Amino acid sequence: MSTTTKRAYNFNAGPSALPLEVLEKAQQELVNFNNTGMALMEMSHRSKDYEAVHNDAIARLKALFAIPDNYEVLFLQGGASLQFTMIPMNFLTQDKTASYVLTGSWSEKALKEAKLFGQTAQAASTKENNYRNIPSLEEIQFNETDAYVHITSNNTIYGTQWKNFPTTGEVPLVADMSSDILSKPVDVSKFGIIYAGAQKNLGPSGVTVVIIRKDLLASANTNIPTMLKYTTHSESNSLYNTPPTFGIYMLGEVLKWVEGKGGLEAIEKQNEEKAKVIYDAIDNSNGFYYGHATKESRSLMNITFRVADEELEKQFLAEAKAAGFVGLNGHRSVGGCRASTYNAVPFEACLALANFMVDFQKKNQ
Repeated sequence: MSTTTKRAYNFNAGPSALPLEVLEKAQQELVNFNNTGMALMEMSHRSKDYEAVHNDAIARLKALFAIPDNYEVLFLQGGASLQFTMIPMNFLTQDKTASYVLTGSWSEKALKEAKLFGQTAQAASTKENNYRNIPSLEEIQFNETDAYVHITSNNTIYGTQWKNFPTTGEVPLVADMSSDILSKPVDVSKFGIIYAGAQKNLGPSGVTVVIIRKDLLASANTNIPTMLKYTTHSESNSLYNTPPTFGIYMLGEVLKWVEGKGGLEAIEKQNEEKAKVIYDAIDNSNGFYYGHATKESRSLMNITFRVADEELEKQFLAEAKAAGFVGLNGHRSVGGCRASTYNAVPFEACLALANFMVDFQKKNQ
């Protein structure tokens, strides 16, 4: 790919922007990977060349995310949506309750699946506020006998994000981190399970990462279908069946890119700077633009906002699209505007959007 190739300002919510350097390297290696005369996606997943890619991706994720030794890293398929089912299927026994914190559409869907398997409870909810904020830690209610407490760390549709995570003691904390994993350092030891679809910060769609504490694997339900057991995949190094090999290769290359950027501390700083320029355009508009999320719950990954005038909002989205900005329409369930500023979205794209917003306001006030 020529360095002069024009790239869109890609604010898609997922699948989303990938680092240009990663795409260019994949292009170079696509037809002849590692001098094998084959593309990686043509190789056996049992081959030494692929096994090296697979194991390297696991090792890099463990190092970057500072994953303790008492956790397993799994590469699965089915997206976070399948995890909504697998988690209660494996861990929600008839004598326990699973508690869910509702902060948006995805946590609602996770709870809906859990109800098929056993008793559930709402540990907290901000639905009555149209999911404009994350509940305070003091609002979260659960029992010490619960099977687990489930949260969604970042809410792509409503643009909210957890800044601090609850401490749940002996009750495993389970987190869907699909839309903000690897965007900042996280204390993995606070969690029993972390899961994430890859298609926002980790790579292309098709891979689901699960980080799971080993003692939970030992206590998981065994009377379920083979492919839906976590132990099936932990005991086979996520190679029980054919994995999404090219997606895992791309995930590994994205992890190398994150390392090259200085790791998660540097990535977090960049994400803060990117989000700030867009939030400043909203906050300094005197109400021309207004955000959905309360300021203390604002996401660094998904910036949701409206134009005060509905007809002007339609015009804003149309003109933005014509100017090369992609993916700014809000989710179909809520409308409005949304800029997804994941790791691979460059600062220059965020600055260009902020400048466009300011110029649009000047022309249409």
